[in-house]
Amino acid sequence: MPDPRVTKLAEVLVHYSLDLKPGEELFIDTSTLANPLTLAVMKEALLAGAHISSHLVIPGEEALFHQCASEAQLDHTPSIQDFVFEHFDAYLSIGAPHNTRALTNVDPTRVSRARKARMTAVQKLFERTARHEARWCYTVFPTDALAQDAEMSLTEYEDFVYGSEWLDTPDPVAAWKAEAARQRKLIAWLNGREQAVLKGKDIDLTFSIKGRSFVESAGRVNFPSGEIFTSPVETSANGWVRFAYPAIFGGQEVQGVELWFEDGKVVKERADKGEALLSATLDTDEGSRYLGEWGIGTNYGIQRFTRNILFDEKIGGTMHLALGLGFEEAGGVNKSGIHWDLICDMSESAVMVDGELFYKDGKFAVGE
Repeated sequence: MPDPRVTKLAEVLVHYSLDLKPGEELFIDTSTLANPLTLAVMKEALLAGAHISSHLVIPGEEALFHQCASEAQLDHTPSIQDFVFEHFDAYLSIGAPHNTRALTNVDPTRVSRARKARMTAVQKLFERTARHEARWCYTVFPTDALAQDAEMSLTEYEDFVYGSEWLDTPDPVAAWKAEAARQRKLIAWLNGREQAVLKGKDIDLTFSIKGRSFVESAGRVNFPSGEIFTSPVETSANGWVRFAYPAIFGGQEVQGVELWFEDGKVVKERADKGEALLSATLDTDEGSRYLGEWGIGTNYGIQRFTRNILFDEKIGGTMHLALGLGFEEAGGVNKSGIHWDLICDMSESAVMVDGELFYKDGKFAVGE
């Protein structure tokens, strides 16, 4: 018998996150380790009248590709991926890795190059989502590899994951809808404002949000969720930031990242560990040294770092900045083959927006 929380998760994903309708096409991208959740989603989607296609990653496939691929193969966008993102109604990615460190010893420039090629297809999905032509969602299925990264037993990690998704509440969908309502109040306060100033022990940064909109994230595109985000004006960031939390890219860890911005661009970077990977990633393309996102974590039920950005960027009391691709629905125009979220501890910091206090020491200073 499957874990009843897996069944409940499948119901929420199909009927709330993806809102599948009869006759729509769903593509599921995952690994064989997620079989219990994948099958539960398939069953629920079939009962909803959807058509299903899927791709299952074979253990070792990703490392093999990055080690053996030619330059032409690294630069190739798979036709199936291009087609899925351009034509399917819904896309579900279930992270269930066998080994999160599979790319540790791979040349970081090869990883960045392959990611850039695939990002052209992902960008089509983002654009279709912004036009409300498609829906997508990313979630995880607990595996030993993810539990090890989080420094938990598998049982502890399962409890953490399902708890952060609010599956232990009587009505998870109602809880996520209530979260959406809280986020909309914050967004209403931010609408029409122009400048954000972030100051604290790890940050001294200013950027413009003029003409940009904020987007709620309450369990639809990410599950779990809990953030509001926008794309800052691309040429406006000036200042410095240090990311107390490790930054994860392609399973590799970069620690002690510091960035210096001038007129929107990262002009200097350093890291205590993984600086070569940091610089190689920032040099992916013309857009990779500019901000694509400013996000604010609103999920105060997540309070521990797990080395998984799905959860870590939602931690209540943190904010994150993403380098690279911006969000069209937020007004972002930056194009890049990367979108790399880095997390900043805001426990001893303040955010002023147009001269008014918006956020202080990890908490919102305006009514939610």
